[in-house]
Amino acid sequence: MTRAVIIALREVPIIVAGLIALIALGAGLQWYWLAGGAGLLLLLVGNFFRDPDRTPENAGANGLLAPADGRIRKIDEVDEPLFIGGKALRISIFLSVLDVHVQRSPCAGEVRALHYVPGRFVPAFSPAADENESNLVGLQTAHGPIAVTQMTGILARRIVCWSKVGDALLAGERFGLIKFGSRVDLYLPLDAQALVAVGRQVYGGQTVVARLPAAPQ
Repeated sequence: MTRAVIIALREVPIIVAGLIALIALGAGLQWYWLAGGAGLLLLLVGNFFRDPDRTPENAGANGLLAPADGRIRKIDEVDEPLFIGGKALRISIFLSVLDVHVQRSPCAGEVRALHYVPGRFVPAFSPAADENESNLVGLQTAHGPIAVTQMTGILARRIVCWSKVGDALLAGERFGLIKFGSRVDLYLPLDAQALVAVGRQVYGGQTVVARLPAAPQ
């Protein structure tokens, strides 16, 4: 929980400070309903920003980890023009407000591109969510280019990316955060094999969601 408090203080300091002030005010005036309500909200904020350590499943040399917690909503073939530059296999993960909202790298690679795209704020599970505000993180890996897109939803209005172009990420390493419900898309080469099905609950940095062919020697 300590890491959750640190992240919450860094990302939403006004909310945390306001709730602490309400707890103190309620206790001082003996308005225990106010102190209790603010305390409950503070616990919920801390729960949202939780960031547990994860032990990856046995991914092998070619396995790819889920970049986020959530439920697999879609697996399809789409165009990804910003980094991959053509057709890609997309694995789309919907994050509810109850899921951990820290994003992790699916494999080892170097951050070669960051593309912020302004857009709408419709529900992340809606077909129109492809037009939502997003941030793409392009990774150059031993298997070629791979991309992860952080996407807002109707509640999630803020995308945070801690990584910079040139950073080297390890498999499962944290690189960003989306606040309060959202979607994360993983874009892979077409010869990747999805190992999960629509509806499956996955865990960022832990669940193996796909496998790539062996990297060229």
